[in-house]
Amino acid sequence: MEQFDYVIVGGGTAACILANRLSAEGKHTVLMLEAGGEPKSMWIKIPAGFTKLLVDPVYNWRFETQPEDNVHGRTIAIPRGKGLGGSTLINGMIYVRGQKEDYDHWSQMGATGWSAQEVEPYFKKIETYMAGGASRGQSGPMNVNEVSERYPIVDAFIAAAKEDGQDINEDYNGQKQDGFGHYQVSQKNGQRWSVVEGYLNPARHRQNLTVRTHAHVTRVNVENGRCTGVTYRRGGKLITVKAVREVVMAAGAVQTPQILELSGIGDPALLERLGIPLVHACARVGENYIDHFATRMNWRVKNTQTLNELAQGWRLGAAVMQYFTQRKGLLTLGTGLAFGFVKTRAEMPTPDVQYFFMHASYANAAIRKLDNAPGMTMGVTGMRPTSQGSIHIQSANPLAGPAIRPNFLATAEDQQVLIDGMKIARRIVGRPSMNPYVDFEMSPGDSVQTDAQWLNFSRDNGQTIYHPIGTCRMGTDPQAVVDPSLKFNGIEGLRVVDASVMPAMVSGNTQCAVMMVAERGADLILQDAKRA
Repeated sequence: MEQFDYVIVGGGTAACILANRLSAEGKHTVLMLEAGGEPKSMWIKIPAGFTKLLVDPVYNWRFETQPEDNVHGRTIAIPRGKGLGGSTLINGMIYVRGQKEDYDHWSQMGATGWSAQEVEPYFKKIETYMAGGASRGQSGPMNVNEVSERYPIVDAFIAAAKEDGQDINEDYNGQKQDGFGHYQVSQKNGQRWSVVEGYLNPARHRQNLTVRTHAHVTRVNVENGRCTGVTYRRGGKLITVKAVREVVMAAGAVQTPQILELSGIGDPALLERLGIPLVHACARVGENYIDHFATRMNWRVKNTQTLNELAQGWRLGAAVMQYFTQRKGLLTLGTGLAFGFVKTRAEMPTPDVQYFFMHASYANAAIRKLDNAPGMTMGVTGMRPTSQGSIHIQSANPLAGPAIRPNFLATAEDQQVLIDGMKIARRIVGRPSMNPYVDFEMSPGDSVQTDAQWLNFSRDNGQTIYHPIGTCRMGTDPQAVVDPSLKFNGIEGLRVVDASVMPAMVSGNTQCAVMMVAERGADLILQDAKRA
């Protein structure tokens, strides 16, 4: 049986960072197991290619939620990246640290060692953002740049926000988040910059690092209270490897709890019902699932060209030529051009709603089909949802997807924040600077005026924006799945280092926070190795 000091389960955002850091000194042998393959698609490097990849089963697990009454019985897509690089292959590349208060809140919840002051060095370690000040990193593996393309309608939107009394913010990842401006994205020279480029490729030559793709981990193995290794399926065969020091779960907030439960680690009642022998009772595995829920408001546009027209026919051909000759133009765009971080109530200490502005609108958002006529969209999300759901296996078959129950909009607080955020969005678009461009509101439309109507629109049309967290929550209380050093409570030699450990949602897109968790998680693992 093969053995390695560390076995990393997963090959996504956190896993690639762990693979780099744990193998850097050459002292430890590291095996990384990824169920998907190598990132070979031409669309990966092209930022606008995310529209193709989000519906591609080669690079997306294409999970879906269970139908729930809170969203009028709909199923909602839960994209998760598949292949080396994980979701950094298919996401919108938007780079948001969150608010300092998020991490202080984690610390107050029992995640000691994860306060804003303690995690800031890791954020700086991640990034190269040359336009930033002292609080920003300028020599990290991940290249971050402000969206480079400028359009009159986007400038008008930012001006309208100023007319509404909102701040203009040059760096929402700096000293404060409040305000409007252009998004920062993980790109370099007009191309997507994933963790493969930033972390994995610089480490792949190392003799002590082994990377295996198409290796689907089916279980972690536990003997006498200690995790001894994992079993994975590859080429139709089941293979078991030994972990001398630790198994590190980094399969993400959807699949980490899935693999644990398949291994007999979880709620005894659930495991008994599915005929899985109990290895370790931990009722909160798969609980505390939190995600960002967003609505998309659309307007018909006039007096300008939008992506709806620019991405059609000969204009698209011209854009392709521009991209491949200059690395500029509409193919450099992701999911957001302009940002907005706003307080829905003046007494709020920090923003609680995030906006994503694009001069585009979808005829069918599920398959990313653009309208034929000019349009623009504002995505609206409450940043710190209090509604919690769950992710649990529904079969002992490791190839079957889990049951994902988000429980979106379950709390009155989440409902009101989203309603108020949409009202503010409509108000901003109604300011003078936008008058030359706005024809009429398509969705939800002027007929939606009351809170009940806004909420009904949200239930009918809202979607996740792909930020699942929390299903192996860290803390110091008896119900925490992992402790603040990310060690699994009750099992030696098992650690979880991915979005599932986050005790509460961060204020913004989660990619950057996951990277920070992985950087700090690697440090915690290596510190333990030095003490051993």
